[in-house]
Amino acid sequence: MAFSNLEKALLLKLGIDVARNPVSRQAVTTALSMVGRQAVAPTARAGLGLARRNPLAATGLGALAAYEAGLLEPLEQPFEQAVMAVDEAVVQAPARRRKKRRTKFNKAVSEGMKAVKKSTSYGKKGTINNARKAFTQVTKVASKLNKGQKVPLKGPSGVIKRAISKFFPKKKPVRRTGKKKIDITVNR
Repeated sequence: MAFSNLEKALLLKLGIDVARNPVSRQAVTTALSMVGRQAVAPTARAGLGLARRNPLAATGLGALAAYEAGLLEPLEQPFEQAVMAVDEAVVQAPARRRKKRRTKFNKAVSEGMKAVKKSTSYGKKGTINNARKAFTQVTKVASKLNKGQKVPLKGPSGVIKRAISKFFPKKKPVRRTGKKKIDITVNR
């Protein structure tokens, strides 16, 4: 496998010119490990160990070496031009939407659950033994009231109805009146 430009720059920094003298990756790795064991100070060895354990650190150090070697200079101008173009093209973000309004059904269900918790319908006051059943009952009562249907006044349904009936005012029935006949009498 050929060396990448970054690897070539790092090796060049160490004094190994791989571009002029083609060598295999295995040979370079072996040579570096031998040289590293003999000539590198213990602190540098710790740095290499850190780089092996943390590839992000190695990447950062490699990028720094490439910058110092001048390999990144040809990329500076196009990068700056791209940043300028993005700055010019940035459009104001649209105004944030306002928070979605809670529906009357949602409010009614919340009030119904509070009423169930205050009552002894599903366990002692302040607790709900079976929250799933309680929630099912509350939503059913709220749905019936929303449709204008009748709900029992006794038991858990009655407790819920009394708590949430304010959210669903009773709909007055529409009275249809028959056509009125108009008699016109003409005096002769």
